[in-house]
Amino acid sequence: MASVTVIGDVIDIRFTGWERLWIGRERLALRLTAVRHATPVDNPLRLARGARRGYVVSGFAKVGVWGLFGGPRQLVAAHRGEPGLHLVLDRATAGGEFDEVILSTPAAPALAETIGRALAARG
Repeated sequence: MASVTVIGDVIDIRFTGWERLWIGRERLALRLTAVRHATPVDNPLRLARGARRGYVVSGFAKVGVWGLFGGPRQLVAAHRGEPGLHLVLDRATAGGEFDEVILSTPAAPALAETIGRALAARG
């Protein structure tokens, strides 16, 4: 499961070994200025939609990139039974790759609150 930390104005996401295989990267660092909205979700598996390049075990895990041929481009590392964090991004500010990030993490509610406070303070 990916680890997520907020350090200053950066959300640092580090992927596990097998997630790296399907996501194609070890790490994603997002500036808070790239985040439009952060929400904790009960079932992050349901959010991944569209054509994909990644790994799926139906009802258990989704890891990779979704929305390849339309819709929002989503970076996904979601697992059954874990709360999730849903980040909606400004794609241009985030580097042009993704519109959304969907992650399973036990700290999702606290992370969403921390990011939400930072966004509110930013104005």
